[in-house]
Amino acid sequence: MSLPPDGHVHTEWSWDTVTGSMIGSCEQALELGLPSVAFTEHADLTPWLIPEPVRPLLPDHFRVRLRPDGVLEPPDLDVAGYLACVEECRSRFPSLRILSGVELSEPHWHRPRADALLAAHDFDRVLGSVHSLPEGGHHHELTLVSGRPPGEILRAYLGEVLGLVESTAGFAVLAHIDYALRSWPGEGPPFVAADFEEEFRTVLRALKASGRALEVNTKVPLPGEVVRWWFEAGGEAVAFGSDAHEPGLVGHGFAEAAALVESCGFRPGRTPHDFWRR
Repeated sequence: MSLPPDGHVHTEWSWDTVTGSMIGSCEQALELGLPSVAFTEHADLTPWLIPEPVRPLLPDHFRVRLRPDGVLEPPDLDVAGYLACVEECRSRFPSLRILSGVELSEPHWHRPRADALLAAHDFDRVLGSVHSLPEGGHHHELTLVSGRPPGEILRAYLGEVLGLVESTAGFAVLAHIDYALRSWPGEGPPFVAADFEEEFRTVLRALKASGRALEVNTKVPLPGEVVRWWFEAGGEAVAFGSDAHEPGLVGHGFAEAAALVESCGFRPGRTPHDFWRR
C-alpha cells in the first residue's frame, strides 16, 4: 500500500520545537516515499497558566516565554520567514509536493487574530485544534491539567472541540480529536473508547455537518472506533498527520494508520495528494 501524504508536520518555525528541520523533514518524506507533506506550523493563540511546580521543569525554550505571573505566552509565527523557507524547500526538492500551512489553536476563541492571519496569507492547509481548557479565569494546556479524573478532562476537552467544530472559524481539518489521550495516566483504569462514544459521535456529527475533514493523528494512535464512528456519521474525508516535531517522526505509523482507515471504509483520493474519501 502506498503511504498517504503527511498533512501535519512542524519544523524549526514552530516555537515549541528545537529539533525541527524543514529540510530534514523533506528528506525523510522522500525517503519514505510520501507523495506530499504539509508544514502546518503552530499559531498558538491562547496563553497558558503553567502550574508553579511545573515551571522549573520546563525546557528553556518554554521558560523564556513565561511572564512573571506564570503565564506562558506563545510568540507569533514568523510567517514571512516560514514561507521563504517553504519556497527554498520547493526549489530544493522539486519531486516532493510541499504544502504551506498553519495549525490554529482555539481559533474560535480568538476570531479577530485567527481571521486576520488567514486573510493575510493564502495557506494551502489549515488545521483547527484545541490544546487547552479554561479554568479559574485562565487557560491550562491540556497535558498539564492535573487534579481532575482523566475521563472528566476528556469530556471537557471534547466539549471544547465541539465548540470549535460548530464555529465558523476558518480551518479545513480537525486535528487530533484524541489530544486529551496524550495525558491519560498509565496507572489506573485504561481508556475505553466505548465509555465516551456519545461525546465522540456528537463531535463527529458536527464535523460532518461542517464539511471539514477528520485527521487521523499518529502521535498517539487514534482508536479505531473513532474512525469507524466517523464513517458511520457520514464523514466524507480523512487526513493523515504525524504531528512530527522532528524529521525522524514524519510519516510515523502511517502504514498502520492507512490500513485502519481503509478497514473502516475510506479509500485513497483521486490523486496521491488528496484526502482519503469514503
